[in-house]
Amino acid sequence: MLSCHGAINDIKNKTDFTFVLAGNPNVGKSSIFNRLTGMGVVTANYPGKTVELNIATTTFKDYNIGIIDLPGSYALGAVSEDQWVARRGVLDSNPDVAIMILDATNLSRNLYMVLQFMELGIPIVVALNLIDEAEKRKIKIDTQGLSNLLGVPVVPTVATTGQGLPELISTAVDVAGKKTVPGYRLHYGDDIESSIKKLSGPLSRYNFELPPRALAILLLEGDSEFIDLVKKHINGEFILDEVEKTSREIEKNHGEKTSQRIARERHGLAGTISSQVQGEVTPLKSDKIWAYTTSPLTGIPLLTGVLVIIFSFLFYGGEWLSTLFSDTWALYISPIISGIIFFIFGEGLIGRTLIWGFDAGILAALAVGIPYVLTFYFMLAFLEDSGYLNSIAFLTDRLMHKFGLHGRAIIPMVAGAGCNVPAIIGTRILSTRRERTIASTLITLVPCSARTAVILGAVSLFVGWKPAVAIFIIILALIVLVGIGLNRVMPGSSSGLVMEMFPFRLPILSSIFKKTWYRFKDFVFVAFPIVVVGSLVLGALYESGFLWELVKPLSPVVEGWLGLPAVAGLTLIFAILRKELALQLLVTLAVVMYGGGAENLLNFMNPTQIFVYALVNTIYIPCVATIAVLGRELGWKQAGGIMAFTITLAVLVGGIAFRVIEYFNLL
Repeated sequence: MLSCHGAINDIKNKTDFTFVLAGNPNVGKSSIFNRLTGMGVVTANYPGKTVELNIATTTFKDYNIGIIDLPGSYALGAVSEDQWVARRGVLDSNPDVAIMILDATNLSRNLYMVLQFMELGIPIVVALNLIDEAEKRKIKIDTQGLSNLLGVPVVPTVATTGQGLPELISTAVDVAGKKTVPGYRLHYGDDIESSIKKLSGPLSRYNFELPPRALAILLLEGDSEFIDLVKKHINGEFILDEVEKTSREIEKNHGEKTSQRIARERHGLAGTISSQVQGEVTPLKSDKIWAYTTSPLTGIPLLTGVLVIIFSFLFYGGEWLSTLFSDTWALYISPIISGIIFFIFGEGLIGRTLIWGFDAGILAALAVGIPYVLTFYFMLAFLEDSGYLNSIAFLTDRLMHKFGLHGRAIIPMVAGAGCNVPAIIGTRILSTRRERTIASTLITLVPCSARTAVILGAVSLFVGWKPAVAIFIIILALIVLVGIGLNRVMPGSSSGLVMEMFPFRLPILSSIFKKTWYRFKDFVFVAFPIVVVGSLVLGALYESGFLWELVKPLSPVVEGWLGLPAVAGLTLIFAILRKELALQLLVTLAVVMYGGGAENLLNFMNPTQIFVYALVNTIYIPCVATIAVLGRELGWKQAGGIMAFTITLAVLVGGIAFRVIEYFNLL
């Protein structure tokens, strides 16, 4: 992972022009980025931020062009992490051109951020995307009239097919080559304009990183980042006093906060421009579908069906693919790897340890990556490109707010039942670090298919289906309680769900495949090394015999508090490689310690111990691949905090469950 500053400087030094792509999350921005750049994308983020910038290069004629894909957002404020990163990416890159991607079916809503970019004084080219959907709705847009009103070039595009993209990049190169400061003629209400001019005049005498007009507007809006910047200036207090006086005048004249008034002025101007260039909208059948999918009466049954399909595909399909892959690996690949390692290093401690990392470790990563991560990304891309993801977010928004999240969190939460790894990566669709932290913590508690296999293979098989169901009920209760608790104790609040209706359409497979791969390769390059290293460490502990030395220090917790055999504690350590290994290793190590009869768990564990063992195994941090993506997405400090929390929770709940069951003789 690169830092944004380093990546942006690098791309500017190596290219002739730098472009940024901006637009809301549902307007086809990623499709345009992928078509313009192809492969070779790198990601970068700002310290302390989890929202990324995608950076790539492309060539056009004789020019090398760096393209920075900003996070999808509806505005350039700083109320959410994606908006902050988008704005900071623009300011730090100082692009030659900003390519603003607009939804032709919802022009007025999309023009809001265009006006913000114009305030920053950045050269702009507008890509009027989804022009095919606009034509279906019989929306006629006067592109030349829009260009004249905005004072920028406007190019109609269809991102999914590539229509208009050659003209778009050609126009952007022409604008970049002129190297002139754009002379936009933005005009809000007369009194607002007067207030802006009153401040921008004095600000022009100082050297800030923004044009005076843009800085004046941001200060009037109460933007904390730029208020802090001005405070550090030698005349900062004087400037802010003038801002405060001007702001009070605006609030007195309009009876509302200055920030709200300026936002209203922008929306009003966007609406005025839109009304002059766009005809009336003819409803489509897809609009009726939207109504059906967002109405609780019809939308909830439909959503239930979709979630069941996702869960079934990840659980049953993923399990089948994982088993098939593991069996194939064991039959064809494992003997080759073992043969090479043993030939070079011998069959001693080093050779056997390396087998753990480069055979079992790579298998563990692939057996999660291909069946679960890759398939989930494919389904997520399908839902996004079809437009149904917005319906799901809208429908579940009220429920998710109980946990400090919004509706978009429902998909990764459900996906966690298949595999926690892609689900945690999927939290990138949430707009703040707070939301991603809460969602990621809750996802680690969702029983993935591997943990479900332990519940079914141990509790259901040896104790009964009712105790197995009881574990799922306990986990669900924990998720609810932890979600409510985190929402109350973590500073901040949910950012709320700001979205617009995205037209339903038939996804294009090539676009889905590209989007799936771009997401999956992140897992490949980040999680694989950590899984392999983790496997090597576990292998060294086992092969050296040091693992057995851990039995005694674990005894007070495992035997004293949880009431489990000491060998169970060892298998819980190994289960961080893959949770279903816990059950296999439990039997294997038990046979070593207790003899052949231990293959039947009831020969050395009673029903209560089996129940507690499965419960503890289900609650604490899922696996090393999950730890890897938590560290990647949230940073290692928060990943460590989540690990410590889930381990503590598992031990606490497991010990209480053991005592309650024993006291009331429930099993």
